[in-house]
Amino acid sequence: MEDNKIDKLRWWILATVIVGTFLGRLDQTIVSLAVPKIMDDFSITVSAAGWIATAYILANAVFVPIWGKLGDTIGRKKVYILGFAIFIFGSILAGLSWNLNSMIIFRIIQAIAASADYPTAMAIIAVTFRKGKERAMALGIWSTSFAAAAVFGPLIGGPLIDHFGWRSIFLINLPVGIVGIVMAVMFVKESVSEKKTIRFDWWGALTLGAMLAALVLVLDKGLDWGWFSLNSFMAYATVIIFGIIFYLIDRKHPDPIVDFKMFKNSIIVGALANNFVVFMGLMGSMFLIPVFVETFLGYSATQTGLIFMPMAFMMVTASFIGGKLVGRVKANYVIMLSTFIAAIGLFLFTGIDARSTAWDVIIPISVMAFGLGLGMSQRTTIIASNVPEHEIGSASSVLALVRNIAGAFGIAIFATILNNSVKKGVINLSNYTVIHSTNPFVYGQVTNLIILKAQILGYREVFFVSALVVLAGAGLAIFLKSGKKEDLMQGKIGREGKKEKELMMMD
Repeated sequence: MEDNKIDKLRWWILATVIVGTFLGRLDQTIVSLAVPKIMDDFSITVSAAGWIATAYILANAVFVPIWGKLGDTIGRKKVYILGFAIFIFGSILAGLSWNLNSMIIFRIIQAIAASADYPTAMAIIAVTFRKGKERAMALGIWSTSFAAAAVFGPLIGGPLIDHFGWRSIFLINLPVGIVGIVMAVMFVKESVSEKKTIRFDWWGALTLGAMLAALVLVLDKGLDWGWFSLNSFMAYATVIIFGIIFYLIDRKHPDPIVDFKMFKNSIIVGALANNFVVFMGLMGSMFLIPVFVETFLGYSATQTGLIFMPMAFMMVTASFIGGKLVGRVKANYVIMLSTFIAAIGLFLFTGIDARSTAWDVIIPISVMAFGLGLGMSQRTTIIASNVPEHEIGSASSVLALVRNIAGAFGIAIFATILNNSVKKGVINLSNYTVIHSTNPFVYGQVTNLIILKAQILGYREVFFVSALVVLAGAGLAIFLKSGKKEDLMQGKIGREGKKEKELMMMD
């Protein structure tokens, strides 16, 4: 009877961290829908409004490793609840913002708080679900909340903005956030490491933050600045200088933000490399799909959200199947197959045009989502099962960091590819177009058709290249080591045969 209560509590803990993850990612998705309304209210340009998203991304990237280390040190439950509370506070402030500057400041507060979720949530799940199969399934289900947030963002945000104004998308976080905090207080067990922190790595945190801020900034603004502009080169120099300083500090620090010894483990390095390649290809292309659907197919944000709903269903289904395969099939085989399926889904997008139907989007995105979901459990389980328990938070923050940076790289690279492809397409199509008319109206129509065709070809090129990138990730997965089969089955955590004990205390 007691075992049944414990098992039930475990799944309540999973539900709790899903609420937090979903809310944080949902906020990112919904805010992008509200930008036009915010621009009107604040009388700002598109370029200025871009800082609402950029500031959030910068702060989120900088603080993920810090929260991960703090969670391992002072307690994951404390950090999780603290992050949740600050996020709610920041949301209320953002909903009351009066100009662009105040909005940016409050979005930074939100981002700092939201960055506590990923590393602490993954660590909480890892120490709660100790059996390999259960852990893999739990991590896979939790990971689908990212996709679910992307899907439900337009469905929830569109009506809120239309009926209650853009401020409502921030204020709605208050009641949902309170429910999340109550659940965390009731269900989540506190967990701290037996390894006591001698002193927190503040200098490492500062230098890593400066490096990441410069990196994310240039990836976000490089296309506007020019990749070879003075601003970009200053950002590159900042990344290199602070990156070197950070390495020199953390290489010798007794309690580093990032333990570089972790990278001596070929299993972890392989898993992180696969995550980087896959998420660069996927995120680099996926951000363009809603833009294409709304711009060229004429769908509203709510209609686009409906088109994306099968993606969440396929990802959840695939994650469940992937969790069942843990310990039965080698992880690298599952990751290779899942990545290959995702590449096929992206390749199917190379046939889209302005006459495409909703099914022409639903089928490829569902195939891609199934592939991504199938390997999600394996990717997270490999990381969680190959580090000491006192480093789970730090390791998961590194995984989050790799995925975020990969996504930023992908968006920057594929936005550049799209931009260059459209320019090249306009020139090529113009050179081979002959207009047998002197009518200005005809000239205007032909010009619009040339631009439209060039844009369509540009999107196709982006999806083709992204499919190749993800396909390369599938090839690399063959060489990915995954640790011993029995270790994944039992949820064994450790490095060099040593397993740390975890202090689990019920509040």
